[in-house]
Amino acid sequence: MLLLASVVAIVALALVFDFINGFHDAGNAIATVVSTRVLSPRLAVAWAAFWNFAAAFGGGVKVANTIGKGVISFDLLRGKGPEMVLSVISAALIGAIVWNLLTWYAGLPSSSSHALAGGMIGASLPALGRDGLVLSGIAKIAAFIVLSPLLGVLLGGAMRIATSWVVRGQPPFRVDQWFRRLQLVSSGIFSFGHGTNDAQKVMGIIAVILFGTVWADRPFHVDWWIILSCNAAIALGTLFGGWRIVKTMGHSLTKLQPIDGFCAETGGGVTLMAVAAAGIPVSTTHTISGAIVGVGSIRGWKAVRWGVAGRIVWAWVFTIPAAALVAALTYGAVLLVVRALG
Repeated sequence: MLLLASVVAIVALALVFDFINGFHDAGNAIATVVSTRVLSPRLAVAWAAFWNFAAAFGGGVKVANTIGKGVISFDLLRGKGPEMVLSVISAALIGAIVWNLLTWYAGLPSSSSHALAGGMIGASLPALGRDGLVLSGIAKIAAFIVLSPLLGVLLGGAMRIATSWVVRGQPPFRVDQWFRRLQLVSSGIFSFGHGTNDAQKVMGIIAVILFGTVWADRPFHVDWWIILSCNAAIALGTLFGGWRIVKTMGHSLTKLQPIDGFCAETGGGVTLMAVAAAGIPVSTTHTISGAIVGVGSIRGWKAVRWGVAGRIVWAWVFTIPAAALVAALTYGAVLLVVRALG
């Protein structure tokens, strides 16, 4: 009975992280459509939340499998017993949540994905040692710290060049009207990509909890109810929004017009869906930041506020080690509590 109660509590904690992920990353999903005044913040978060949840019905589970078995050695962790599984995962989640809340308060669009990866690394090292880490999976995640914003830059910039060529010779007011409507489509594309990638990470965590404890005799997989609950949690978090990060992404980084917002959102959304189909967990924050910079840089070097971009990059650099440190300290505290109760 105590084990079941503990499992329910840690699954609930995972859904809390999912909610905070949506809350934290809402700025990424709606920044461009709000900054161009196509939608009010209230309508924008509702639109983004709808597409976050819709991703449950077409996003697959490849990213969930990568998180569940591609960062920590699932078989080694499960072999240590249910108490170890719950201690490691709870510490990982707390590390990620603490870093997310700190960066949200500071208005920095850091990566919830890398906070979770950092939390998993920090919690598993003292518990399982180096053998507990899947180095190939961690290397893939680390590589896309660089690759995902670069892909965003390239696709966002390419979209901006292509659309400029398509609308050449058209009156500016007509172009503005067209892309105000098209931004509803592009923001939906990006929010769907956000739900596809980010919700799956928590699906993987919940699967580790369940198939490492109460269902340890069953093969690892992601049930349909896990998919629906994770997409619902991230959609609910998005609905509550994170206005501090909207200001950084939509106003501070570069000045956006509707055509710019359309290009950035479409480029970022296509990137997210492509890497999710490949099972690669990437940061929506990194991707949309890169796309916005790519769009802004087409207007010239000075169109991007590089000082703000530098602050964002530093937050990216520190995310994994900072979340790992908090998770390692939390794991130590959890271990002390478990031993005291035992």
